Parts: sequence; C-alpha cells; structure tokens
Amino acid sequence: MTYQPYHIEGADRPARWLITCDHATNTVPDFVNGGTLGLKPVDMARHIAYDVGAAGLARALAHHLNAPAILSNFSRLVIDPNRGEDDPTLLMRLYDGTIIPGNRHASDADLQLRLNRCYRPYHTALAELAARRADTIIVSVHSFTPQLQGRPPRPWHVGVLHAADTRLTDPLVEVLRDQQDLCVGVNEPYGGHLPCDAIARHAIAYERPNVLLELRNDLIRDTDDQTAWGTRLAPLLEQAAARAGV
Repeated sequence: MTYQPYHIEGADRPARWLITCDHATNTVPDFVNGGTLGLKPVDMARHIAYDVGAAGLARALAHHLNAPAILSNFSRLVIDPNRGEDDPTLLMRLYDGTIIPGNRHASDADLQLRLNRCYRPYHTALAELAARRADTIIVSVHSFTPQLQGRPPRPWHVGVLHAADTRLTDPLVEVLRDQQDLCVGVNEPYGGHLPCDAIARHAIAYERPNVLLELRNDLIRDTDDQTAWGTRLAPLLEQAAARAGV
C-alpha cells in the first residue's frame, strides 16, 4: 500500500468548521531509517512522538460539528508539521530529555525527503480543505503531558492558545470557564503560536477565525474519554462562535 502522509475524514461534511490534528500519530514511514527512529516502543508511545489522544478527540469533534478533519500520519519526531520550514525545531534531535537516535545525524537530504513526502503534502491538503469555504473556522487539536521531566505538574484540563487574533478564543475561554469543573489555561501550557506554524499558515494568513485547543492527555487516553470530550466541547465551540459573531 502506498504511504499516505495524512488522513481526511468527512471531506464532504458541510459545516464551516475544519478540525486539524498536526500530531495525530507516532508513525515512522519506511523511507525514514527503515521505519524506525531508534527509540524504544515505550518512548514512541509518549508525548514526545505524538499528541496522545488528540486524534480520537479530533474525530469526535469533527463528527459532532459535522465538519471535515485532517490528521497527520507521521510522528512529530519524523518532522513537525506545526513548525515553519525554517524553524530549528522542525526536526528534533532531543525532546524532553530523550535523544532521538534516528535524527542525530540526519542530513539536509534527509530533511528534504521528509519535507517532500510528509510535511508538504499534509499542508497542501490542509490548505485545500481550508479553502473549500470562504468562512472556514479552524480548530487545531493537540494534547499535552501532565508533567515534563523536572517541571511542576500542569493543572489545566484545557489550554486555549492564540496569537493576535482572539475573535474566537476570548469567548471560548469565557464559555469554558463557565464550566465550573474545568481549569482553563490561556496560552498554557505553551504561549501563543510560533511564526509560520500551522495556524499562522492556514488561519492567520487568511484572517480565518481559529483556535488551538490543548487537552491534558491523561484525560483523553481512551476512546470513551475522547468521545466524551468531543461531545462536550463541540457545542461549547458553537456557543463561542455565536458569541464572537464570526
């Protein structure tokens, strides 16, 4: 079977929402070091390789919003689609204290191969989906680990990330904070967006309303939890969009 660097679900769904999942899988294609980065399976199952639980949550959100979803099919350690092509963290050699053996001596030719076979096809497909309507709203779904090595525990259940465009994120934070059981972070556990990341490239550059959602991954590790969170968050996103008037 020919390798496919992304999966699209619900391409014909009519809603204006577009759900993206940049770090959906921990797949290492065969053309990258024979399909391995030299890490143990336990490390490839960690947050360093992909966003644990994010794919299932993205699918659930897309289902409830009647929207298409696009999910990457390569590990962030192969190449990170949520980075610009000139970003020094595009191809990571060390992540959260773990050396990535298959990347230690990666050449420019290796980088170009990964760009051409993984990164660029994903972004081309994402761009086409985003352009299918003039009023697209992009929701980028990610997850974060409860604690990095040597760092304090992260208390947030949900993080809402934004750059300068807060049309959707401001009302979404209000709606989420109305949920009494949620600890909501704004630009937590990370700050805003990076230049030329996926949101900058496909939302901000076209003035499309957008939000990057981060869920703590211990909350969405199994299918039932992913489905439950998708069911819960979809109407909150619609409420926020209505409040925003976008």
